[in-house]
Amino acid sequence: MKKARQRLPALALTLLAVAPLRAELVEIRWSAEQRSEHRFNVAPGRFAELCGPLAQGAEVRWAFDAAAPLDFNIHYHVGREVVYPVRQPLQVRAEGTLAAAVAQDYCWMWSNRGAQPVPLVVRLVR
Repeated sequence: MKKARQRLPALALTLLAVAPLRAELVEIRWSAEQRSEHRFNVAPGRFAELCGPLAQGAEVRWAFDAAAPLDFNIHYHVGREVVYPVRQPLQVRAEGTLAAAVAQDYCWMWSNRGAQPVPLVVRLVR
């Protein structure tokens, strides 16, 4: 029992060392009015993602405002391949409508290349 307890901190440190570092990953939560709003503070060198399932043909109007330029994309995964319906580098604000080509988990993602945290407000409407 004592040996198992001694190994636990080493295991925890190993898992922390190999775990990917993320700023924040949030599941989309829709209100009764089919809206979702989220605020992030994207750390330097990190990213923030807002993800959720969409049915084929579903449309989502999206908009965001950031305090500094962020790389932005909307993507989904097919096996190891990443498909990008939208990809826009260094945006402070943008808006558009995503029409889901396939039923999939879609992610809105912002990456911070800068040296300071960047406040970000995201709005989605179905």
